[in-house]
Amino acid sequence: MFPANPILLLGLIVVSYLVLRFLYKSSALHIIKKWWRVIEDRCSCSSVLQSSAIQRAYAGKSALQESLSLPEFASFGEDSDFANLFSGNKSNEINVVFDPDQTVIDTFLSARVRWTNEKGVSDGSRALVLKIRRNDKRRILRPYLQHIHTVFDEIEQRRKEVKLYINAETNPEKNGRWRSVPFSHPGTIDAVAMQADLKTKVKSDLESFLKSKQYYNRLGRVWKRSYLLYGPSGTGKSSFVAGMAKFLCYDVYDINLSNVVDDSDLKMLLLQTTNKSLIVIEDLDRYLAEKSTAVSLSGILNFMDGILSCCGEERVMVFTMNVKDQIDPSVLRPGRIDVHVHFPPCDFSAFKTLANSYLGLKEHKLFPQVEEIFQTGSSLSPAEIGEIMISNRTSPSRALKSVITALQTNAEHGRASSRGGQCLTASFIR
Repeated sequence: MFPANPILLLGLIVVSYLVLRFLYKSSALHIIKKWWRVIEDRCSCSSVLQSSAIQRAYAGKSALQESLSLPEFASFGEDSDFANLFSGNKSNEINVVFDPDQTVIDTFLSARVRWTNEKGVSDGSRALVLKIRRNDKRRILRPYLQHIHTVFDEIEQRRKEVKLYINAETNPEKNGRWRSVPFSHPGTIDAVAMQADLKTKVKSDLESFLKSKQYYNRLGRVWKRSYLLYGPSGTGKSSFVAGMAKFLCYDVYDINLSNVVDDSDLKMLLLQTTNKSLIVIEDLDRYLAEKSTAVSLSGILNFMDGILSCCGEERVMVFTMNVKDQIDPSVLRPGRIDVHVHFPPCDFSAFKTLANSYLGLKEHKLFPQVEEIFQTGSSLSPAEIGEIMISNRTSPSRALKSVITALQTNAEHGRASSRGGQCLTASFIR
């Protein structure tokens, strides 16, 4: 029977609430959950697999541990009071190491699995032990281990130091054809002043490419993708290339056609590039128009999609041009160029992106005046506007007034009319 006294009943309710709240926020709940899992393990039939072979395949237990600690896996550290954090080789890299006897619970294809850092009975060495319910083993074991392997490959790719290779070696017999330096460019795709939907489309295309190995193999095609970035100087093409390299974590091979001896030399340069690389030729239209290189048009076409371009996979080729109207259509056909990305001079949308990046401004009372000038047809390149903002970054109002003055001067001198594509929307053409 419940107490007849309402005050006593209210007191019991308050005490019960406080006790439940204490259990919820204290280690008591953690202990109850831990013992429940122990009982569950004892009462259920599980298969136990020691991960020594997996660890050797992944070049050490720490790599496997980091694979399991990623957000793709369910609840790292759930059964541990603390986690061991160690700084990595890079300034922003943090490595997580399991505690002794720590358990990580993961869910894959609706099945729960457990990884435990256990001590071996025979030699005393520690190993990660995988426990899977026997009813789930046949269904998930192989795809689950393949999933871990995929995540591990992604970790290794992100850990890799990206390098920039240039074909500037004057004595290739001694040092090889390529020279490299660390590629620490801070640029990202998001930082480039261009339409947001275009950035999203390019990033989505790159992500799709990264996951398409089996698809390309099924089609009998080489796993590579080619991009053309075209537009006037100063519109962000080179910065976009740097952002692509950072997004993919690919090494960059920047080919200077002026340093290429002949068609055969260009083929050798291609053969000496690696998988998972970004191969770049800038200002290709200038080389084709001026014939300022010893490489023939046929040599460039073979470089883009000839038989030697099949010697390797997971490569992205990027070509930049100021204009493409006068280019031989055979250069631009699908297969040689898969994606066309147009970089026009700055419009008001791109200007707002620059103002936010350079000056921290999302809105300003001078924005309507700037927009009005853009609507008259006046324009500058993102590089020109960016330099004005850098020079006046201590005073946002002064920076905007300087941009307005430059746009008005541009309109007065008639330079806007010579840039016929200034009001075009950036395009994404497959």
